[in-house]
This record gives sequence, structure tokens and C-alpha cells, in this order.
Amino acid sequence: MPSVRGRLVKASMWMSMSRAIVNALTMLSTVVLAWFLVPADFGLVALGTTMLAIVTGATELSLTQALIRHENPRDSHFNAAWTLNTIRGLIIFLLFALAAYPAAKFYGDTRLTGIMLALGFSVFLSGLINPRLITFQRQLIFKQEFFLSVSQKFVGLLASVVVAATWHSYWALVVGIVATQLTNVVVSYAIFPYSPKITFQHFKDFFSFSAWLSASQIANTLNWRFDILLIGKILGATPLGYYSMGNNLAILPTRETTAPLKQTIYPSFANIRHDPNRLAAAYQRAQALVTAIALPVGVGFAVVAEKLVVLVLGEIWLPVVFIIQALAAVFAVQTIGSLVQPLGMAQGETKMLFKRDMQMFVVRVPIILLSAMQFGLNGVICCRILTGLLSTYINLILVKRFIGVTVFQQLYANTRALVSAALMATGVIAISSYFPIATGKLETFAQLAAQIVIGAVLYCGVNFTLWYLMNKPQGPETEIIAILSQISSKLRNRVLS
Repeated sequence: MPSVRGRLVKASMWMSMSRAIVNALTMLSTVVLAWFLVPADFGLVALGTTMLAIVTGATELSLTQALIRHENPRDSHFNAAWTLNTIRGLIIFLLFALAAYPAAKFYGDTRLTGIMLALGFSVFLSGLINPRLITFQRQLIFKQEFFLSVSQKFVGLLASVVVAATWHSYWALVVGIVATQLTNVVVSYAIFPYSPKITFQHFKDFFSFSAWLSASQIANTLNWRFDILLIGKILGATPLGYYSMGNNLAILPTRETTAPLKQTIYPSFANIRHDPNRLAAAYQRAQALVTAIALPVGVGFAVVAEKLVVLVLGEIWLPVVFIIQALAAVFAVQTIGSLVQPLGMAQGETKMLFKRDMQMFVVRVPIILLSAMQFGLNGVICCRILTGLLSTYINLILVKRFIGVTVFQQLYANTRALVSAALMATGVIAISSYFPIATGKLETFAQLAAQIVIGAVLYCGVNFTLWYLMNKPQGPETEIIAILSQISSKLRNRVLS
């Protein structure tokens, strides 16, 4: 059997390729749809997707995590999971069908009725997905996940672009979501043939694990989605369109760079949860690696946001620049302590995760509501910054409680990444001030490329310089070198064979 690191490397390679392609397709989809649609279209659909996210979060059963953590799941467990997911999807579809007209009346837009019906149907489709795919994740095999993710994103993109280019309608966004879910179901059974059977066995086992985790998901979804409903009601569709676009773009860099690692982390933590010392050491290494990769990407994205928006979205979207700059930086900082979720799930501390999410909900929503009413969209963004930093600190406290690693030890493990990212941002901003005012797309692209290269050189240079000055301590640099060496060795062996 290959070592855990070897399997993690191979899994991360597949997930990295998957996320790179999905990331590119997502960005392409966003750019193309921004050409054909107006901000109000994005805001209108954001209302429907937010209500959908809240309902799905409120009914989330966390069956994937339960099956991964189960010592030896049998066919009856997978059948029970499929039955639960199907019933849940059907109930959500019916709830959305009943709520569609009242929601449209509340927001004063009859178009929301059709949007909610279509989105409810997409959830029903998602409930039919093949639960046997969890077998691959349990074994840290993500090749099949690659084909699933890329195929569904490609089909969703194609459907969205065709509708947008033909009718210039908000339905492009909705059709893309439905097409994505339909592809997800079809490909899942093509990858792993499986004939599901309806069974009500093991329901108690699933609920005993997922009760607090599901409650946590409810609080977390309300926490991070409720602001969209508030902005849509208080400020209107156009400001909501800017906010939705800015938020989606701001989270993209950190989410996509950490997804390959995060998706392999939970199964790894679950496998060693009975060894506290090994788990603590694994967490520190994994968290430092995630931060070292995601922090500079998020901060760098904030620095280049203005030129990126002008280049790919157009000047009509300039109001999203401040949103991207503020939130991308906050999301980057939040990667410190972000692995507390898989850590808590691996240890069965789902009740504590729920308490964390409820505390943030109670603090966050009233502040954002008052800020939106008093200061508009900019007030909401400022509140997002403050609550994001608070959330990071709470995560660090939880990690200390789970595995005994102090807040100082956690921050110290990320010192080089923090210092390097700060100097990178300062250097790029300082050097960019000497750039002439761009007069065309080509010049804007050249300056954007220069900023990215300068930022990469500064971050890597400062980080590895600090690492050498500190006598090469064990840390993300060591992990990166080891992973690159292992990848190089595998590629060399394949070439020679």
C-alpha cells in the first residue's frame, strides 16, 4: 500500500487539475454572462439561489461525511443514504413550489416564481446522485471526481452561454444550474454503476452522527447567505447584483486553491482521529500548507482587482472592485484556522461547530441589517470585514480546544506566509504606482500580467528567504518541496517507463 502522503499527493494532483479546469470554466462563465446580462439579472437569480441555499442548508443531512467516517459501510448504508437524499430533494422541490408565488410577491418581481420552481427541481435532481462515489473519497482516490466535476461544469457553462447569447435573459443562470445537476446525476452512475434501492435502515445511525452537523450547517448557511436576502429587500436588485458578483469573485481564489487539499483532508483526519498527537501534528502541517498557498492568492487577487474587473467584465462592473478588494483579503486571512471544520467533524465535535455557527449568526446578521439600512452597501462590506476577522479568531480558539495547539502556536506556524503576503501586497502596490495610465485592453492586460509576476516573485522570494534565515524549520516549505519532489519522481518514472 502506498503511504498516506503518496495517496494525498496523487489525490491532490487530481483535485488540483479538477479545480484548475473548473476554476477556469467558472471564470469564463462569469465573464461571458457579464457581457450578455445586466447586474439586476444576477441580483434577481441571487435571491432564488440564496433561498435555495438556506433551505438546502437547513435540511442538510451530512450523509457524505457520515459514510466517510463509518468504519465499514455496506450496501444497505448506501441505499439508505440514497433514499434519504431522494426524499429530501422531493420535499425541497415541493416547498419551493409552494413558496414561489409568495416570495415573488414579497420582493415585487413575478419572475422569481419561475426561477424558484426551476431551482427546486435542480435540488430534486441532486438528491438522485450516486452515493457509492463516497467509496473513492474514503480511499483517497479522486480521479473519478475529476471527470465528474469537469463534465458537469462544462455542460453547465455551455447551457448558460447558449441561453445568454441567444436571449440575453436571466434564465441563462438558472438553466446552467439545472444542466449542471442533471449532468452530475448522469455521470455519477456512469462512473460507478449502481442500482439504488429504497430502504429505511440505518436512519438512526445517520441522524446520530449528523444531527449537530446538520444544525451547524443550518446556522452557517443562514449566517453567510441571509445578507443577500436583506440586501435584495433593502437596497434592490442592482446593488444585490454587484454584491453577489463581487462576493463570488472574491471567494473564488482562496476557495479554488484550497479545495484540492481540503477535500482530501477530512478523510485523512478521520483515519487518524484515534491518535491525538499524530492528529495535532497533521493539522498543523496541513493548515500551514493551506495558508501558505491560499493567503498570497487571495491577497494578490485583491491587489489586482481593479485591472481585472476593467479587463474582463467592463466598466459597468466597476462598483464591484471595492467589494472584491475587501472580501478577497478577508477570505485570505480566514484560511488561517479554516481546517477546524474537517478537524471537528473527524473528532465528532459537531455540537461545538454548531455552537460556533450560531454565535456568529447572532452577532453577524443584526449588524449587517443595521449597516445596510444606515450606510448601504459599503456599510455591509465593512461589517463583513469585522465579522470575518472575528470568525478567524473563534476558529483558532476551537482548534486549541480540539487538539491543544495554542493560538500563538497556530499563528506562529503561519508567520512567514503572513509577512510574505503583506510585503508582496505592499511591493505590488508601490511598483504599480509607477505604471502609466492604461489606455486600452492590451496595455491593461500587460500591466495586470506584470502585477501577477511581481507579486509571485516577491512572495516566493520573501517566504523562502525567511525560511532559510530560520534554519529551514519544518513547515509548508518542507511540505511543498517534498510534494514537488514526489510529483517529479512520479512523472520521471512514467516517462522512463
